[in-house]
Amino acid sequence: MTTVEDTGTRRSAQRTSLWGWLLALPTAWMVTFFVSSMAIIVLLSFGRTTNDGYPAFALSTANYRAIWNEVYLELLVRSLLYALATVVISALIAYPVAYAIALHGGRYKNALIAAIVVPFFASYLVRMYAWKALLSDDGLVNSGLRASGLSDGVTFLNTPWAVIGGLVYGFVVFMILPVYASLERLDTSLIEAGRDLYHGPFRTFVGVTLPATRAGLYGGALLVFLPALGDFVSAQLLGGANTYMMGNLVQQQFAEGQNWPLGSALTVGMMVALTVLMVAYLRATSTRGGER
Repeated sequence: MTTVEDTGTRRSAQRTSLWGWLLALPTAWMVTFFVSSMAIIVLLSFGRTTNDGYPAFALSTANYRAIWNEVYLELLVRSLLYALATVVISALIAYPVAYAIALHGGRYKNALIAAIVVPFFASYLVRMYAWKALLSDDGLVNSGLRASGLSDGVTFLNTPWAVIGGLVYGFVVFMILPVYASLERLDTSLIEAGRDLYHGPFRTFVGVTLPATRAGLYGGALLVFLPALGDFVSAQLLGGANTYMMGNLVQQQFAEGQNWPLGSALTVGMMVALTVLMVAYLRATSTRGGER
């Protein structure tokens, strides 16, 4: 005799099986092409460039030894500093915005989040060109400064701050969303209790709100840091030779330099460094979760 419970269990199993089959093809597609492309990059990193300028597979560590070039290490340190600055500035911008929307947005929360997210649907390259147009010597910002009489013009482009500003503009939304999600889940009664205990908005924020939303802040920092470290568009359009990052070096090896093996070795090196950072982040967050 079939019971209602058996029927429900069978239907649940059928739905699970259906979703499994629906997800199987796109998952296999993504894994196959991701794994195959990464395998080619890894194999090519041990290769060489022929006299005709074509990449060829080989078994050589020369490309990895070349990474320790002083110029390359300088680019890596610069990229790390730019990425860290991008994370800090993005956090300073994102937290107040997310806080205002999550705790004071009321029924307009979704509309405000949409107003922030929708502009980022535009191509990243287009947005960087728009940023370049704004900051150029004859751009809107300098034209406004001259019209107001405050300045005869400021050189924004080809400076580190222009590159960092472009990175912040490009990736700040990745900080806003996870911080907003953490604040949206925050129990506001904790803030009220914190005001009774800490007697002041600043101490309440530091003692209650910030620790309670730390996971969202860490997640946003990771989401901003990873793409900022490998970005090359911002430095190429807004900076100059003195502001180039590792992403520019990799892009040049594949495009202008025609040295795909070295570019592959640089890519693998960056991926290893990012993987180490990712593992350290996951270990740190899991440790904090276990302590709580």
